[in-house]
Amino acid sequence: MDKITTLLLSLFALLLTTSLSKDLCHKDDKNTLLKIKKALNDPYTIISWDPKDDCCTWVSVQCGDATVDHRVISLDISNDDVSAQIPPEVGDLPYLQTLIFRKLPKLTGEIQPTIAKLKYLRFLWLSWTNLTGPVPDFLSQLKDLEYINLSFNDLSGSIPGSLSLLPKLGILELSRNKLTGSIPESFGSFKGVVPPELFLSHNKLSGSIPKSLGNLDFNRIDFSRNKLEGDASMMFGAKKTSWSIDLSRNKLQFDISKVKVATTVNNLDLNHNGITGSIPVQWTELTLQSFNVSYNRLCGSIPQGGDLQRFDAYAYLHNKCLCGAPLQSCNVIIQQTDLYL
Repeated sequence: MDKITTLLLSLFALLLTTSLSKDLCHKDDKNTLLKIKKALNDPYTIISWDPKDDCCTWVSVQCGDATVDHRVISLDISNDDVSAQIPPEVGDLPYLQTLIFRKLPKLTGEIQPTIAKLKYLRFLWLSWTNLTGPVPDFLSQLKDLEYINLSFNDLSGSIPGSLSLLPKLGILELSRNKLTGSIPESFGSFKGVVPPELFLSHNKLSGSIPKSLGNLDFNRIDFSRNKLEGDASMMFGAKKTSWSIDLSRNKLQFDISKVKVATTVNNLDLNHNGITGSIPVQWTELTLQSFNVSYNRLCGSIPQGGDLQRFDAYAYLHNKCLCGAPLQSCNVIIQQTDLYL
C-alpha cells in the first residue's frame, strides 16, 4: 500500500511539474515579442525578457485567458531611453487590445502602419515621444478603438475626419502637437452612442469651429491654445451635460450675453479671445471649480450670486468695461467714464 501511495504521489508531482512548466504564451507571440525587443535595442524596461520563460509572465506584457488561447492582449513599454522607431512587428500580435508606447523621448519616426492589422485594438496610447508625421487615417479601420492618445508628440498635418467613423471611441487626445487646418466638419456626427471627449489643445488649428459640433453633448472639450476664429456659442446649451469646456487662447469672437451654460459644467475657461457682451445671470446657477473670462471684450456688471464671486479679479481682468465684485464697483467705472466726457 505504501509503495502504491508513493507511486501515485510521484506521478502527481510529475504531472504538476509538467503543468507548471508549460508555457501559456503562444509561440508566435513570443517570437514576435523577442523581435520587438531586438528592434528597440534591448531597452532596460524589458531587458528581463528571457526566451526560456513563459512570455505571459514577462514585464510589460499581458496575456488573455483561455478563450483567446492565452494570446498577448497588452503591450506597454513606457519610461525608457529607447532610441528607435515603433517596430513593424507590433502588427504581428493579432489579439492585441492595448498598445502603449509612452514617455519614450527618443522614439522617432511615423506611427507604424502595421498597427492597422490589429483589428481587436481598443486602447492606443502613443504619447510623450518624438513621433512625427500625420495622424494616420488608417486608425478609422480599427472599429474597436475606445481610446486614442497621441498627445505630446511632433505630429503634423490635418486631423483626419474619418476618426468620426469609430463607433466605440470615447476619448480622442491629440493635444500638444503641430497639427494644422480646421477641425473636421464630420466631428459633429460621431457614430458612437456617446460623443467622445475631445482634446485638441496646443496645436496650430485654424478656421471656425464647425457648427455641427453643437449637435453633440460632449463631456469634456479642450480646444485651447490654437488659432480658432468666429462663433463658439453652439458649444453651449442649458440642456447639455458638459462637465469641462476650455476654449481659451484662441481668436473667437461672439456675443456671450444670451449663452446659457449647462449646470453640470464645473470648469469653464474662455480667456484670451475676443468675446463680447455681458455675463449672463444664468451663470450664477453654475457650481464652478475653475473659471476664467479674462482678456476679452466683455462689458457690464458681473452678476452677483452663485460661484462667480468665489474667483478673484484675475478671472475677469482685461475686459472692455466689466465691473462689479470682484472688480471695481460699476459706480466707480461710471464716474471715471464721466470724467472723460
